[in-house]
Amino acid sequence: MRFVFKTSYDADIGLFKHKQQMAWYLLLFAIVIALPFLLDEFFIGEATNVLIWAIAGMGLMLLTGHTGQASLGHAAFMAAGCYFNVILLERGVPFVLSLPLAGITAGLIGVLITLPVLRLHGVYLAIATLAISILTEDFIVIAEPWTGGVTGLVAPPISIFGLEIDRYGTPWLFYYLVLTVVFAILFMYRNLLRTPTGRAFTAVRDSEISAQAMGINVTRTKALSFGFSAGIAGLAGALLGHFAGAFNHETFNIFLSIQLLLMIVIGGLGSIHGAFFGALVIALLPQFIAISRGWITDLTGFSATNIPGIEAGVFGLIVLLFILFEPTGIYGLWFKIRTYFEMFPFYRKNMFKRQKTYLKTERLK
Repeated sequence: MRFVFKTSYDADIGLFKHKQQMAWYLLLFAIVIALPFLLDEFFIGEATNVLIWAIAGMGLMLLTGHTGQASLGHAAFMAAGCYFNVILLERGVPFVLSLPLAGITAGLIGVLITLPVLRLHGVYLAIATLAISILTEDFIVIAEPWTGGVTGLVAPPISIFGLEIDRYGTPWLFYYLVLTVVFAILFMYRNLLRTPTGRAFTAVRDSEISAQAMGINVTRTKALSFGFSAGIAGLAGALLGHFAGAFNHETFNIFLSIQLLLMIVIGGLGSIHGAFFGALVIALLPQFIAISRGWITDLTGFSATNIPGIEAGVFGLIVLLFILFEPTGIYGLWFKIRTYFEMFPFYRKNMFKRQKTYLKTERLK
């Protein structure tokens, strides 16, 4: 059983709780760095896909998991980052500038679009963001001179200081590029949560009335959260465009927004870890289903390749099982298992009994 005694302010705001935790993360860091040397090109591509989904998941996690604002429109911000990045590249802007500019532009668009709907709550906010996502698809088709309309655009190869990076030609370089973006966002995200702004996000999530009573400008806090969240989603969209190679309005449809929201629910709301756990499920589930189809065909002689909608069905079943039996997601399940072994034999059966997540003051709404 581990007790962590914090004897200084620096220890309280440290990135790691203790040295053992830091050692585990350093080991994980070494593994992800060495991954391209251990896998073939196909699995390097799958690992890169996981990282891109994790970036998008962190963007939505900041808004939904840490600020409590449900969004079904993050595909629109991913589309903004993707198209803006490629348009800049086609006009001669180097990638080291086009990528951050794409993220900043998506963040500004997120703030401007969502300002009128920030006073909405719960399902009404989700419906408003859903409408934004649907309208974005139509806008991409209408703005054909810039977006290519229905035909779409093709992402050009990435050139960084003369080094050519291509998703198919040099997959290991593209992997390291995406990994660098992941580390940068992780560092920003982790430090943001420790700032007064990050604490305001959490206060708004737990109780808007209490946050307002403490002097927090709720509307401004929500707008900042939408801005940061949309900016991160824009970076994910830009990288997704290079990963896919070619894209159009159908790449960033409403189903992508729904998938993102369900992904962080499966991974575990309110935790950065949840974005990565959910990304693993989203990215690797199609490959698992494809392998399982072969097994079913070999064992039963029945061809499972012609079953329509099997991926959506399996994904929906996974979501349903988590909502019913483990609402805290994969990270919540891992936290319970870890706590059990840390506290054994003093672990209580009802230690993690579900409680109401609202305060009595919230009933005044």
